[in-house]
Amino acid sequence: MGDGMTDSGILAGYDGSAGAEDALAWAVREARSRGCALTVCLVQSPAFPAAPGAARHDGEARRAAEQALASGVRLARGLMAQGEVRPLLASGPPAAALCEKSVNAQIVVVGFRGRSDIPGLPIGPVSLQVAAKASGRVVVVRGIWRHVEAHAHLPIVVGTDGSPGSAAAVAFAFEEAVLRETELVAVCALADDAAVVGLAKLIREEFEEVIERHQKFYPGVAVRRKVCDGSARVALREAGAAAQMVVVGARGRGGIEGLPLGSVGLAVLTSAHAPVAVVHSGDLG
Repeated sequence: MGDGMTDSGILAGYDGSAGAEDALAWAVREARSRGCALTVCLVQSPAFPAAPGAARHDGEARRAAEQALASGVRLARGLMAQGEVRPLLASGPPAAALCEKSVNAQIVVVGFRGRSDIPGLPIGPVSLQVAAKASGRVVVVRGIWRHVEAHAHLPIVVGTDGSPGSAAAVAFAFEEAVLRETELVAVCALADDAAVVGLAKLIREEFEEVIERHQKFYPGVAVRRKVCDGSARVALREAGAAAQMVVVGARGRGGIEGLPLGSVGLAVLTSAHAPVAVVHSGDLG
């Protein structure tokens, strides 16, 4: 169970929780669609295993982690049918470990809450940190997703303001629309932040340009454009209510310099009814 691999394919964070199992099932589907390996990663840390009032020796804790990881790998292989499933046992703070491993992954997939998170949280701290700080593309599996026919035809929704950060999200959204054989709904909000009020014409022009540029590479994808005058948070919540995935950039035009995750991304992560992909600029598009 070493960790020296150079290409993890789809990297699924796993801790044995119900949310992690949902994320693992989603990651299996993604790996099968992309024809790549799936790496099931469990991070051994002081918080795992969570045994109330019981301290474990290092050897016991490692055996418990290995057993939990083996259970996750068996689950993944049972769902995968064909394709490579790799186990990866890491150590340290879970968010930091997953972010470190993300540099070798096509996509990092996590559940929206883990086994040690407080029930009722809209998103667990580990999932939030991974979405904000990991490299590349992170999918937080939340809400409802199913393999049923009705769900398979729901669109991919992407929020974009035409900025370089959101262009990376658009590229990933087109990829997913091709893989899912479904349409893409591109949402552009013109007045989400006081800092960008007055730039509506520019935002709309750059929105159209980034959609047209990517559609040249994916001519078979039907694109529905939704331009609104209000908040991106509201527009994405409404569009995402009938979507199989919502895709956002880590930071948009109005983001505060230095923050790894913008307010729109945070709002979507904590309220979406479907899996959310956060795409960091510089990785695509």
